[in-house]
Amino acid sequence: MSFVLNKVRRAMYLDSVALMRLSRAIADIDGVEEAALMMGTPANHEIMSDAGLMAAEGRTAGGGDLVIAIRATGETVAEAALKDAEAQLEAPTAKSEDAQAWQARTLRSAVAAMPGANLALISVPGDFAAAEARKAIRRGLDAMIFSDNVSLDDEAALKREAANLGRLVMGPDCGTAIIAGTPLAFANVVPTGDIGIVGASGTGIQEISCLIAQSGGGISHAIGVGGRDLKSEVGGISTLMALDALRNDPATRHIVVVAKPPGADVTAKVLSRLADAGKPATLCLMGAEPLDLPSNVTQVYSLRDAAFGALGLDAPMATAPSEPAREGEILGLYSGGTLAAEAQVILLGQGDSLRSNAAIPGVSNEDGTGHLILDLGDDVYTRGRPHPMIDPGVRDTPLIEALSRTDIAVILLDVVIGYGAHDDPAQHLAQIIAEHRTDASPHLITSVTGTEADRQVRSSQLNRLVQAGVHVAPSNAEAVYWARALVT
Repeated sequence: MSFVLNKVRRAMYLDSVALMRLSRAIADIDGVEEAALMMGTPANHEIMSDAGLMAAEGRTAGGGDLVIAIRATGETVAEAALKDAEAQLEAPTAKSEDAQAWQARTLRSAVAAMPGANLALISVPGDFAAAEARKAIRRGLDAMIFSDNVSLDDEAALKREAANLGRLVMGPDCGTAIIAGTPLAFANVVPTGDIGIVGASGTGIQEISCLIAQSGGGISHAIGVGGRDLKSEVGGISTLMALDALRNDPATRHIVVVAKPPGADVTAKVLSRLADAGKPATLCLMGAEPLDLPSNVTQVYSLRDAAFGALGLDAPMATAPSEPAREGEILGLYSGGTLAAEAQVILLGQGDSLRSNAAIPGVSNEDGTGHLILDLGDDVYTRGRPHPMIDPGVRDTPLIEALSRTDIAVILLDVVIGYGAHDDPAQHLAQIIAEHRTDASPHLITSVTGTEADRQVRSSQLNRLVQAGVHVAPSNAEAVYWARALVT
């Protein structure tokens, strides 16, 4: 019989990434079945209840309270895990006090302490994110909203107000940006250069910016706008403002736009704004049909082509491994949603049948037939758990199962490094492969999105994967073509 223990820390806040990391560390303790450290918002109450993690005390938590929820094999184990969690929660505070560091507790005090600041990064529970962002724009700051679970109506209203004030709102659910050479959230260390990116896609920005960096180019700015900005209800407000900023930026020579296909009304606005910018531009709308374009805009259909198009290069595709092809399907286990979309675009272009839990236009849902491309960052896999870029263990169960299947010819993976990502995702993946791979297992193909300057070091990640018997392609697009070549 499992034992569930909750403790509520009143009026205590930590951002979601820090809480996810700590949750996984506690869940890894022997005897702990599951653990979650979450703010006590209604949405998080539901997540913890569904996971069997809620007890009476946890149900008393409000949106500004932190819930420590542990399910373990017994009371003694749960209490020990709770003690460990609280010790880790106190560690940053103790360190800050030892260093006599001061931390702002409100946006007002932060602005008073940093009067020259011009950007606020908002990472609070979604119930409060729009209000905090509104405070920021009214104090003359642009805002990057890392938080999700903000309603579409609130997003649209916030962005309309921001536009009237001349302020840019990136997000909600904006996970990646590089502003004037500074990486924010899930981003990579890339050289400063003359290519500007506007993206409604975090891993899309990462893949493009890293491929540009690997080929000797650099980024002026990479402006994330959030996955819903191009919906008709929002109207592309932030995208259009970002395009205006890049048009007026003398350091930006070429503009790249990456997103899922918007509605026709918003697409027309984006194309008009790109035409007005007058600068060469590359448009990558994953899964979109060919468009009637202004003369300065080129449409491409993969992230790789977006990167090399911006550089003005026509790079040849790397040759697939000389392995015998196998009969069966491709299984894509992706941590990056846009990388999964790129895989679908390429396979669809090959005339293949395929399915996905995050289907692009023309692809069936995962109940169909053909190759299966899964976005493991989807909510169904991450409710109450960290994103697979933070915790690659989210991929363990489907990968272990796939390694024993004879109907799968190729397992297609991605590895994404950089700020916010796991310390050593390649080593984690290599360990799973070493423990569960057999001579009859499917081919394994991956790519690494990142740079040599990232703390995980791209070449080190590549070497670990190669040593584990994984075929590593130079880009996600090439990995997909390799996978296709190894299927009969």
